[in-house]
Amino acid sequence: MKQTRFFSLFRAAALIATVLLFDGSSVRADEPVPEVVAENIALFNGKNLDGWSVFISGKEPGEDPDGVFTVEDGVLHISGNGVGGITSDRAFRDYQIVVEFKWGDKTWAPRENRCRDGGLLLHSVGEAGAYGGCWYYSIETNIIEGGLGDFIVVGNNTEEYAITADVKKERSKLGARVYDPAGTPERVLSGRVDWFARDPDWTDSRGFRGKDDLDKPLGEWNELRGVCRGDALDVYVNGTLVNRAYDVKPSAGRVQIQTELAEYFIRRVELRPLEE
Repeated sequence: MKQTRFFSLFRAAALIATVLLFDGSSVRADEPVPEVVAENIALFNGKNLDGWSVFISGKEPGEDPDGVFTVEDGVLHISGNGVGGITSDRAFRDYQIVVEFKWGDKTWAPRENRCRDGGLLLHSVGEAGAYGGCWYYSIETNIIEGGLGDFIVVGNNTEEYAITADVKKERSKLGARVYDPAGTPERVLSGRVDWFARDPDWTDSRGFRGKDDLDKPLGEWNELRGVCRGDALDVYVNGTLVNRAYDVKPSAGRVQIQTELAEYFIRRVELRPLEE
C-alpha cells in the first residue's frame, strides 16, 4: 500500500515537472534550472564556443559543417549561411544581458537583397528547432536593419509564450504593433512589437536605414542590452530604451543567438546583475 502510494506520488510529481514552464519559480524537468545572475558572466569567452550548443536547420544537433559559427581573433563570426542558432547550456533569470555586434557584408539567398537579419532570443526553453525547425521557443529581441530592438514572440500561439506591451492604437503599415509607453496594453501571443520609432516606411531591403534609427552605420559596433527583471523585459539600443514588455512568459531560460542568412559579428555577450 505504501509502495503504491509512493509511486503514485512520484508519477504525479514527474508529470507536474514535465509540463510546467518557467514561470519565475518552476521549471520543466528537461530544462536547466535558471540561475539568478549575481556577478558578471562572460557568456562568450572570446576563445571558443564552450558553454554553447549549435543547431542549424536541416542538420543534426551539434553539427555545423559549413562553419556558420566560428571564433576569430576574439570575435564570434556568424557567417549567416544557414538558419538556426547557438544556445547557452545554462539558463538564467533576473539579469542584464549586453551584446555588442556589427554587421558584415555577406547575405544569403533567399534574403540576399533583403534587410540584414539576426536576433537575440531570450528565455529559450523546450527543444532545439521546436519553432519552425529552426529555434527554441523564446522571446526574441530582433537584430535587423531598421528594427533593432523589436520584440517577436517565438512561440506556439498560446499563453505559454506571450508578452504584454503598451502599444499605439494604430498598427504599422505592415500590421505590426508599435510600442508606446503611453499606449494601451495588449497581450501578444505571436508576431512582433516594433520599437517605438521604427520608420513607418520600412522596407525589407538590404541596407535599409530609417530616419530615426539608433544603430550606428554599417561596420560600426552597436550595444543591445536587455534587462530581465522578474516577468518584465526592457530593451536598450546604444543606451536608449526602445521597447518594453511585461507579464512575459516564460520569464527565464537559456540565451540563443540567431543566424538568419546575414553575416554579423559579436564581440561581447555578457550577463550582469540587476543591481548595476
